[in-house]
Amino acid sequence: MKEKIVDYFGLKELQTTFRRELLAGFTTFISMAYILFVNPSVLGASGMNKGAVFTATALASALGCLMMGILAKYPIATAPGLGVNAFFAYSVCIGMKIPWQTALAGVFIASIIFVIITIFKLRELIIDAIPADLKSAISAGIGLFIAFIGMADGGLIVKNSSTIVGLGNFSGTTWLTIFGLIVTAILMVKKTPGGIFIGMVATSILGIALGMIKLPTQVFSMAPSLKPTFLVAVKHIGDINSLQLIVVVLTFLLVTFFDTAGTLVGLAQQAGFMKDNKMPRIGQALMSDSTAMLAGSLLGTSPVSAYIESSAGIAVGGRSGLTAVVTGILFIFGLFFSPLLAVVTSQVTAPALIIVGVLMAESMKNINWEKMEIAIPSFLIVLGMPLTYSISDGLALGFIAYPITMIAAKRGKEVHPIMYGLFFVFIIFFWILSH
Repeated sequence: MKEKIVDYFGLKELQTTFRRELLAGFTTFISMAYILFVNPSVLGASGMNKGAVFTATALASALGCLMMGILAKYPIATAPGLGVNAFFAYSVCIGMKIPWQTALAGVFIASIIFVIITIFKLRELIIDAIPADLKSAISAGIGLFIAFIGMADGGLIVKNSSTIVGLGNFSGTTWLTIFGLIVTAILMVKKTPGGIFIGMVATSILGIALGMIKLPTQVFSMAPSLKPTFLVAVKHIGDINSLQLIVVVLTFLLVTFFDTAGTLVGLAQQAGFMKDNKMPRIGQALMSDSTAMLAGSLLGTSPVSAYIESSAGIAVGGRSGLTAVVTGILFIFGLFFSPLLAVVTSQVTAPALIIVGVLMAESMKNINWEKMEIAIPSFLIVLGMPLTYSISDGLALGFIAYPITMIAAKRGKEVHPIMYGLFFVFIIFFWILSH
């Protein structure tokens, strides 16, 4: 059996070993296990049942990892994306006052479109149309938005009538956030595998010791029921009946689209898979994540995408799909730890959100800041997302500015026709929001 696995995943050709791939899979899981607790916390803000979201998160993540490993044979793990889940909860449900059931139907429709455009290879076409600088700006903007939410959740920043936002009152549970942030930062600097996860565990233990967090009555249990969210998306497809909701669907599509594309390319470069600036088997990789997104919407979670934390597994030597398969199996085992959800308060998850923001902000280095026609739209995307508290609004600001600044720089011919099309899409988007 072991020999068959070694042959199927081509471990000898990739100069890796069975043991190393197992270790890499475990490392990747530990690095991203926080999503099992963070995703229910974020989506719970929209009114969704946290237990059902926990189960949906584990199953959708497992499916995506297994497909990515077995079909695409990449050491890349998938899970519901941080950033797009914040868009789901905070922008769509809370900001636009759209019921989570309708938002979930939007994810379902977006995922069907995702699968179709993957089959017809349109994803690659659109990815090529968007300038690399703007792709980097999108990733960085989502990172700042996530960090902003983390700082607010942890009490580090608060609403201020004089200055819009201000420094929080450092008392009570806010000290848990500060402790978690310091511990996680030290672990990340020391490149400790699973630093984010360990930081969350340490913060939870301190909170329990100080009586700030109630101890769960048990650690293991059967997975929470999916009933509150299972197939709700299908039942509410009829709710997608306005131009505003169509734009929401497109935004789910665009955000997941760019997030996954950038992550896949970045990880492929790290692992040395890129050949002639192209990623081999990208079709299978894109199909794996789009299928997981479709399954996730039916189970009851926000869009699934490739995870940058896969870099932790790649860093310890993971080079084959076996790494992703191991991660997927561990997500299934993770189903039986749901009682720990009660321990994972917003002060526990806040440091994780802030550190993930730091990781995503790294992409700003790829933006050509010396060219104002590139710098202005990129800056509007990066700053627009956290300050408007909306990923879609930040995207709109940058995508509207880009053709204008490029034409002003007499570089209008370099702008892809699809980008001109998106210019008008987002003009309409703003018009809808203002009516």
